[in-house]
Amino acid sequence: MSLTAALTLPPSAPDTDAAAHRYHLLRAATERFKCNVPALDAEQRAEAEALSAKTLALENLVLAAPEAAKVQIPDATVERSFREIAGRFDDPAELNADLARNGLDAAALKLALRRELTFDAVMHHVGARHAAVTDTDARLFYELHHERFSTPERRAARHILITVNDDYAENSREAAQAKVATLVTKLRDGATENLVQRFAKLARRHSECPTAMQDGKLGDIVRGQLYPEVDAALFALPAGGVSEPVCSEIGFHILLCERIDAAHPLPFAQVGERIRTALTQRRQREAQRAWLDALRERQAMA
Repeated sequence: MSLTAALTLPPSAPDTDAAAHRYHLLRAATERFKCNVPALDAEQRAEAEALSAKTLALENLVLAAPEAAKVQIPDATVERSFREIAGRFDDPAELNADLARNGLDAAALKLALRRELTFDAVMHHVGARHAAVTDTDARLFYELHHERFSTPERRAARHILITVNDDYAENSREAAQAKVATLVTKLRDGATENLVQRFAKLARRHSECPTAMQDGKLGDIVRGQLYPEVDAALFALPAGGVSEPVCSEIGFHILLCERIDAAHPLPFAQVGERIRTALTQRRQREAQRAWLDALRERQAMA
């Protein structure tokens, strides 16, 4: 049996308000709680009902506007959206059963999808009324927000890790602290080879991190990649500096900051298109918001 035949519309058309309500409730349940409506508990159901009431009220407001009367959604577009949903199921029977559990059927779903597609088309049309973003607008935004358009500071780093595990005497907190203190002394007192060579040798011999196989190399690090205590210590070091022992939840670290690549601004040519896109989207949202406010005002006065 074909999918179309299995999902033939019933003779009677679905009730629009009921279909729209059940579809919005299903969307609220799946988006907020990742489950179907019957799986909601009482508290979740109340929250989903409140959320769906808001989205349905907004949809009704938009679909009652004069702009919506000018929008015609082709049947083929509705069918395509329907088939995208149907494709998530193994067979038509599974789809029908899932719809029934949520108080819907194929006809009701198609009706709700048509409303949703119309809503999206109207909002897109309204958003397109925004004032165009000029090169001057984009350039001015760039000049006023330099800090948003820069590469972050990076630090080439190595570390030595001594873990803490009180189940083993050699890895007790006291033993680990003593070991890292000895290693820091060796790093700072060595004179027969340069600091990086000393650090790499000690990392290979003593570090309990997989990076020991790479002489303790962490690579190029930006802020926020490491444990907070380790991150703070690394970004407080000068180039060529070695940290005091730093304690994290996994043990004690010694850090070497090999190189600092300072943050630097990106040229406008590299970010201009991104700025234009962001400003355009902002103006679209502003145009939509102003239009919706006007609709609500007219509705309140009616």
